[in-house]
Amino acid sequence: MRSAACILIVVCSAVAVFGGAAALDFSGDGGGGGGGEGMRTSAAVRVDPTWRFPSSRLRDAYVALQTWKRDAIFSDPQNLTADWVGPDVCNYTGVVCAPLPSDRRVLAVAGVDLNHGDIAGYLPPELGLLSDLALLHLNSNRFCGVVPSTLRRLRLLHELDLSNNRFVGAFPRVVLAMPSLRFLDLRFNEFEGAVPRELFDRPLDAIFLNHNRFRFEIPDNFGNSPASVMVLAHNSFGGCLPASLGNMSGTLNEIVLINSGLNSCLPTEIGLLREVTVFDVSFNRIVGSLPAAVAGMRKVEQLDVAHNLLAGEIPAAVCGLPRLRNFTFAYNFLSGGESPSCARVVPGGAGERRNCLTNRPDQRSPQQCAAFYARPPVNCDAFHCKPFLPALPPPSPSARDELSCAVNL
Repeated sequence: MRSAACILIVVCSAVAVFGGAAALDFSGDGGGGGGGEGMRTSAAVRVDPTWRFPSSRLRDAYVALQTWKRDAIFSDPQNLTADWVGPDVCNYTGVVCAPLPSDRRVLAVAGVDLNHGDIAGYLPPELGLLSDLALLHLNSNRFCGVVPSTLRRLRLLHELDLSNNRFVGAFPRVVLAMPSLRFLDLRFNEFEGAVPRELFDRPLDAIFLNHNRFRFEIPDNFGNSPASVMVLAHNSFGGCLPASLGNMSGTLNEIVLINSGLNSCLPTEIGLLREVTVFDVSFNRIVGSLPAAVAGMRKVEQLDVAHNLLAGEIPAAVCGLPRLRNFTFAYNFLSGGESPSCARVVPGGAGERRNCLTNRPDQRSPQQCAAFYARPPVNCDAFHCKPFLPALPPPSPSARDELSCAVNL
């Protein structure tokens, strides 16, 4: 058992370094970008010449899936790929076929779902042959190495879930080349380094990057994202929570930035998040006061600012938010009296403990609170966070026509 694990670690290390099937002959796939991997110059999988595939797409799918099974899957304890035999790829476990959107007469592989398979292996470059995939779900396996750049060929891919695996390396920039991608889940892996700012300009509806090794400051174009769910927790960002998130007022439903290294004040623009239901910035080093503008979060249900360095009084309107069910602010230095309305939304004593509130149990000692408030007040401008710039509305049709005429002159 131990020797098998060691072999897997060695192979995955080779994949991480060489970007695919190590020591095999690869050529560029003509798509540009990093990684250097491409399709094999000669297919490792031999196709029986007597087989007749309904389309060339299904033949390509056969080559891709067989290469994956034979060369890049080392352990399949649930035997999910046991029936990956023969030319009828549409009957393989976890493989879904559907007519092409552009031509309903042509059948193609539209999805691969191996979630919770506990499969060990890596992603071979040949998966780029699955160019008609709309979803690729591989969460809760033991896939390792890097994400091959040949996946840029998946121009119809709508959902990519690589969560809870052992992928490594830099952020997989190949996802930025997927024009149809709307759901991206990379959580619980070992990705590291910076997250490209271009990610927040992509038309993604859900972004999950939590529990990796990313280190970067959240860029000021963060608010350009139309995402309804943004989970970036348990990485190392530091710096500011960009005020540009105010531009997400009509789309953002959940934002989770637990343990992200944020070190600044909360921007008042969080009060513009009128659709947000979950706002969690706990376990950071956020300073200053809790902005009264939080009262603008009319749909928030869960508000967690615990384990920070917040000071001052809790705005009375916060606990009166109509949909608020859970307000947690423990382990800060909030002071003054707590509004009676907070009893409805603060979970027991745990939600408010270790602050400097008057007449409340389990607070910090008077000496600790006095020492904290003896410090100079926080100057939020000193963090040099960029100011809020409202998103410009799209140009009117008449304005576009005038611009077009000016360009043609």
